[in-house]
Amino acid sequence: MKPFQKVKTAVIGCGKISGIYLDNMINRFEILDVIGCGALSLQRAEEKAKVFGIKAMSINDILNDPEIELVVNLTPVTAHYEVIKKSLEAGKNVYTEKVITPDLKDALELKEIAKKQNLRIGCAPDTFLGAAIQTSRKVIDSGGIGKVVSCHAAVNRDMEFLYYPGAFHTAKGGGIGFNVGIYYLTALLSILGPVEKVSGFACNTNPEHTVENPSLPRFGETFMVESENVMISNMKFKSGVYGTMNFTSNTIWPQVPVLTIYGTEGILNIPDPDKFGGKVLLQKKGMKESIEIPNCYGYSENSRGLGVAEMAWAMRKDRPHRANIDMGCHAVEILNSIIKCTETGQVQTMKTEFELLPALPEGYLDNYFGRNQESALII
Repeated sequence: MKPFQKVKTAVIGCGKISGIYLDNMINRFEILDVIGCGALSLQRAEEKAKVFGIKAMSINDILNDPEIELVVNLTPVTAHYEVIKKSLEAGKNVYTEKVITPDLKDALELKEIAKKQNLRIGCAPDTFLGAAIQTSRKVIDSGGIGKVVSCHAAVNRDMEFLYYPGAFHTAKGGGIGFNVGIYYLTALLSILGPVEKVSGFACNTNPEHTVENPSLPRFGETFMVESENVMISNMKFKSGVYGTMNFTSNTIWPQVPVLTIYGTEGILNIPDPDKFGGKVLLQKKGMKESIEIPNCYGYSENSRGLGVAEMAWAMRKDRPHRANIDMGCHAVEILNSIIKCTETGQVQTMKTEFELLPALPEGYLDNYFGRNQESALII
């Protein structure tokens, strides 16, 4: 194989999630050359840069550096549109944390800017590239549960103890659907392909909230929450599969993730799609209990940044990347369509779509002698 040129990369946004991204991108992926990080707070950027031995840069420095090909946007969702647009206008490819933008119109505008400038946008979640969901797709694609008939996703959380004025959980794009449900939806899309029609309900059952936690800012203050804490939906996939989703953050801990695909010959239970690994359980017709399917792919541990590396390899190999803007926009349209259905009472027909790209090649396992798991990202 011919030598490859690393993709010079910089991170914008130095919050909590940036730690695992930087660690993985610097230490686990040969394709990436992470040269710096930036944030609105230069002090925060300097602190993060010191930990990882890279340059602290202003956002303008990153955008004006001609060597940087790829910007990884880890800012809060409310800043995504502005950061991504400025990065594209500066000639940078962009990989962004989820969701690309909460507003579909903004997401489609960014997609058009990228297209006109021959640039790429990638977007999280990238957990679907991990061992568990790739193994699940292998079972489905090989006919392991027969013809797929339906699917169901559900997640519960108790998020109100985190609410305070200005917290991103309380703004549009920070609710249970956009912030957590997106993992479940993306997992289903990555296995079953695009959705044709959506119906459902989204609401906040307690929109007026008083900060009761004395450790939070503005303790005792009452304010209005803009994000949803319940999102329920029905979906019809273009393939003919039917699905349901139930996301609720006004209930209890611990979280009990549910992601199940039903077929004519069996049922597949997929582990928490917010993680990269976990037990994939298959129950075939005639079985009284499920059996665990061994993972046949790498990246079973926390591999944030996997989507960045896969996109970088795609750039070098001139092929489509898997965590792409088309699937990201489709997911955003589905979530917004649930809200629109709540407002109109009408079933929504999707206008966006995406191509379901091939799964990763199997056999490149974690810590398997003689095969580097990053090799799976090249193809």
